[in-house]
Amino acid sequence: MKTIDKPEQIGRRGFLAATAAAPAAASLIVGISADAAWAQEAKNLTPHAMATLVKAARDIFPHDHLADKYYVAACAAYDALAADAGKKAMLMDGVARLDEDAAAKFKAANYLALNWEADRVAILQGIAHTPFFAKLRSDLVVTLYNQKELWPKFGYEGASADKGGYINRGFADIDWLPTT
Repeated sequence: MKTIDKPEQIGRRGFLAATAAAPAAASLIVGISADAAWAQEAKNLTPHAMATLVKAARDIFPHDHLADKYYVAACAAYDALAADAGKKAMLMDGVARLDEDAAAKFKAANYLALNWEADRVAILQGIAHTPFFAKLRSDLVVTLYNQKELWPKFGYEGASADKGGYINRGFADIDWLPTT
């Protein structure tokens, strides 16, 4: 027979002490949700800017079957890029523009506060002509899809030159396209 530890009883005072500390701990996060705590590790960009860039990356290249960690990895280079003052200004101005557009069009606190993907996409379409958006799109197409952990999720088996090429390997073995 397995002995299970008796659960601790928490009294009224203990409960009140624990709940009184919660708002103080939450204020340290500065408006970033618990699932975006990784944004606190940014050195050159604010946590809000990093979380906004990741949300925008997911909206530009949406894949529901991919975890956020792949988008976080794709956007990590922006923090290093922001060591340059000019590039940091471009990124921070772009994030500010996203937040301003969210407030103007949807009366939201910021871009992250928009719950509907269609609303965020409408804002991104409004800035599609800007250098900020062009930078995001061109960088993300490389940093997102060049992650080797993602290749199997898209059916890509990697380079095949060392295995005789694609004629003998992988040419007709995909199973995710409809047959006609």
